[in-house]
Amino acid sequence: MSATGRTEPQILIAEDEDRLRRLMEMLLAGKGYGLTLARDGAEAWRHFQAGPFDLVITDIRMPEMDGMELLRRIKERSAETPVMVITAFGSIESAVEAMQAGAIDYATKPFESDRFLLAIERALSIRKILSENQTLRREVREKYNLDGIVAESPGMRHVLETVRQVAAATTTVLVTGESGTGKELVTRAVHDLSPRRSGPFVAINCAAIPEQLLESELFGHEKGSFTGATERKAGRFEIASGGTLFLDEIGEMSPAIQAKVLRAIETQEIERVGGNKTIKTDIRFIAATNRDLSRAVAEGSFRNDLFFRINVFPIHIPPLRQRREDIVPLAMVFVKKFCAQMGKHLPTLSPKAAEALLAHPWCGNVRELQNQIERAAIMLTGDILTEAHLGITTPNQSQTFPTQNPELRTQNAFVIPDTGFSLEDHERSLLLQALERSRGNKTRAARLLGVSRATLRYRLEKFGLEANEAVVADA
Repeated sequence: MSATGRTEPQILIAEDEDRLRRLMEMLLAGKGYGLTLARDGAEAWRHFQAGPFDLVITDIRMPEMDGMELLRRIKERSAETPVMVITAFGSIESAVEAMQAGAIDYATKPFESDRFLLAIERALSIRKILSENQTLRREVREKYNLDGIVAESPGMRHVLETVRQVAAATTTVLVTGESGTGKELVTRAVHDLSPRRSGPFVAINCAAIPEQLLESELFGHEKGSFTGATERKAGRFEIASGGTLFLDEIGEMSPAIQAKVLRAIETQEIERVGGNKTIKTDIRFIAATNRDLSRAVAEGSFRNDLFFRINVFPIHIPPLRQRREDIVPLAMVFVKKFCAQMGKHLPTLSPKAAEALLAHPWCGNVRELQNQIERAAIMLTGDILTEAHLGITTPNQSQTFPTQNPELRTQNAFVIPDTGFSLEDHERSLLLQALERSRGNKTRAARLLGVSRATLRYRLEKFGLEANEAVVADA
């Protein structure tokens, strides 16, 4: 198919000599080409702007606009369009200049008919290959860039291929990965590619809601079921019926709520807090966590049966440091976004800035990269984004960076003294310090230690600290 969408290739011919123009028209007549003829470069340029064309054939010497100027304009507007030039026998240097400017081939006057027709066939074959390559590249971009997800790296391409495979099913999905890797974007992609795409997508962050309110948020409540329940409220399970329910940071739920979530998933039935009526639901269930749930199961902070119920189809998102091919493309997506918001022109990225981006460990993953680019966009004053705008430095090889909980980065690692020390005493001391710094707030203490609230509760009980209400205040 031609560039115009018609089955016959479209050829534009620019020639000021009437005799030669008619000769080319006669040679190409009946060959299956769509022909458009122009008497000079200016007329040909007007035709080209109304195109597109699969091939342009132009004389070099023409009035108003010569062939070199026409070639230059065509290549600026559509670099993939092949242009063949025609020149006098004694002006080979003009043909060489045209080839250097991007012409695909040339013919000298007077030209041999067979050679002329063969050159046209060759040019159109190259045009077809370029067109097919463009289509393939576009399909790859569409396939591996879902809803803003940049996936140039093999790891992320595998993730998106997995997303496509599971989207059509109703299987429960568990998305894992470090904080800031884009777990919710992947989850939304699963929903948007699924048969439930027209239904609701309901998300809730289990770590952001206090434990005593989470049950009501998930299952709803009846009027008067607890202090402050002044009216009946539908929970997220009800609201998501017919669509997808996404429980982010599911590892932060208490064992009591885990049991109720397990039953709701298995039976597709819930009861509101304070109610006794069974409510049917129809949801696709997706969970996400930045924790190692198998380890949490071993520690007793996460239910074994719930883990196996939600881990039917796991999708792991690799950290940004393991997908270097995505860093610069992601950075440019954010540059475009923030510059548009700030009314600034889109800059180019300097080579040293790109090197700095690639050398940085990105412990906070995509979220950290986005924040860094926002800062750079604020600092940007010219047309080039440099490493100075980024404000990041390449780490020394001796530095180490955590693979989880990047907010807990420290300047120096703990050094074991030569005399040794008690691991349990050290752990107990850390717990007490975290509680003191958080003024007894368990949620903040857990965040300081880089563990879930349930894990913190387990360790407090282990050292008999849970009963000391003077030290441990619930949040």
